[in-house]
Amino acid sequence: MSTKSYAAQSQTSPLAPHTIERRQPTPTDVEIDIMYCGVCHSDLHFARNEWGFTQYPVVPGHEILGRVTRVGARVTKFKVGDLASVGCLVDSCRACDCCKKGLEQYCTGGAIFTYNGEDKHLGGMTFGGYSEKVVVDEAFSLKVPANLDPAAAAPLLCAGITTWSPLKHWKVGPGKKVGIVGLGGLGHMGVKFARALGAHTVLFTTSPGKVADGLRLGAHEVVISKDQAAMAKHASSFDLIIDTVSADHSLDALMALIKLDGTMCMVGVPPLPQQIAAFSVILPRRNLAGSCIGGIAETQEMLDFCGKNGIVCDIELIKMQEIEAAYQRMLKSDVKYRFVIDMASLKS
Repeated sequence: MSTKSYAAQSQTSPLAPHTIERRQPTPTDVEIDIMYCGVCHSDLHFARNEWGFTQYPVVPGHEILGRVTRVGARVTKFKVGDLASVGCLVDSCRACDCCKKGLEQYCTGGAIFTYNGEDKHLGGMTFGGYSEKVVVDEAFSLKVPANLDPAAAAPLLCAGITTWSPLKHWKVGPGKKVGIVGLGGLGHMGVKFARALGAHTVLFTTSPGKVADGLRLGAHEVVISKDQAAMAKHASSFDLIIDTVSADHSLDALMALIKLDGTMCMVGVPPLPQQIAAFSVILPRRNLAGSCIGGIAETQEMLDFCGKNGIVCDIELIKMQEIEAAYQRMLKSDVKYRFVIDMASLKS
């Protein structure tokens, strides 16, 4: 079925109105009328082919929240009128060890991403949430707690789960000391989650102007990472540091803050390979790791936790027609802390 969307036709063309095809719902599908879609930095990377594998036209958007309008005959999780959401994944092989463990994001048989992935139903590439509607297998659709502001909940589907997953994997809770590096879309959620899970939460930022906001969001302490004396006070003391920064920066300076058997986990994606000295890991037996979004069950767990604790993203609502201006502001870190598109603007 023909569906309105916004797409980039090349790495140099601005996003503009475009018509895509969505499949008719299969017996296990849900059709979602998209109300809100968060704007992730990955959307910009793909639109501009900054990672080198974009297939055009590309319709970005993987922080999708909307209302169910149709359900297949075998669907049991949703009924028409329910709120539903879709994150970065719309399918996986469902048979590999990762999928069987609920780690579909690491599917060795080929995870299908919400956009720029292989469309196994219609052929070509999948199209994301900068569109009127989406059709997804119910197994990759998620329930949204009714008490959450739907616009502010949409970015939980990427910004939220990307920080939630490592916090849960490394069993963050009371008695743990956790650092969050960077106060952007991911970082502000990392601060909220680490505090809500009971950890002593420290925000690291290069911007003195973000100190007050970091404390407001839940950090117990805010450290200016350019201040060597302030950094030295935290040497060898962290159980976990989550690095959300996607710009080039010193990993050695951060590794010096990790305690014995502690971990620094990278979730940001700097454009160039990052160097690290061997002794930063060897002494005292520190771990450098990475993490990518989360599986479906883990994402539902995160949404349920947000519902119980009233946690959502700090957002700025924009119209679909303002996406290019939003991209430019995002490049300047001029957003607190996630743009969300009101998809009603696409239909007007």
